[in-house]
Amino acid sequence: MAALLGLGLMLGPELELEREGEGVGVGHGHGLHGEHKVDLDAIDLSNLSPEERWRVEHARMHAKHRGHEAMHAEMVLILIITLVLAQILLVQWKQRHPKSYNLVTLFQMWVVPLYFTAKLHWWRFLIIWTLFSAVTAIITFRATRKPLDRSTPRLVYKWFLLLYKLSYGTGILGYAAVMFTLFGLNFLFRIKPEEAMDFGVSLLFYGLYYGVLGRDFAEMCADFMASTVGVSPRLSYWGSGGVVGASKVLHTAMW
Repeated sequence: MAALLGLGLMLGPELELEREGEGVGVGHGHGLHGEHKVDLDAIDLSNLSPEERWRVEHARMHAKHRGHEAMHAEMVLILIITLVLAQILLVQWKQRHPKSYNLVTLFQMWVVPLYFTAKLHWWRFLIIWTLFSAVTAIITFRATRKPLDRSTPRLVYKWFLLLYKLSYGTGILGYAAVMFTLFGLNFLFRIKPEEAMDFGVSLLFYGLYYGVLGRDFAEMCADFMASTVGVSPRLSYWGSGGVVGASKVLHTAMW
């Protein structure tokens, strides 16, 4: 009993001194007044009151995590440096080797979501992704053949133009659904906010994802066909910048 009373007397004042910055308390795992050390692991919690037991466990937690603040600061600094260096490397890669950069990023954007959607069983995305990949793979295969079939440029242009219109319309519809939900217009149709927001975000994601993916595939096919039919590289994607160059190549190849 005397030991418990002594422990209570030591723990109580030390917490107050820690708050006031006048001493070093047990609540943070340090010694009492810098002289009297308390072995927190040797304290028998079964003989303590609930309040004293909480104080000891709190002190043990602080002692266990002592020094983690410095480690977290180092981790944040390493993360910032890594992000900056990675951005510099990506920019240099894109400027010096645009073909390999676009092919690698296109492949990653096309394949990486497949792993997460299969793991999370998002069957709707998997079905749409499979249909898109099957049709685009056939179109891309025909666009890379030599000699180039006369009907291939027209087929490539029609498919990616259709994909562009669908993704653009889907994105606009998703954006409108999100804005209507933010302004509370979903209540006019008796739709729950979470359902309306999920619907809008899903459409916005599908529009952006397949729009960007379709654009990159169109530019790649245009570049292959341009090299096949002998169109100047300055009209292709890698030299002129995007959909305009791809459209020029496709129109030139068709006619």
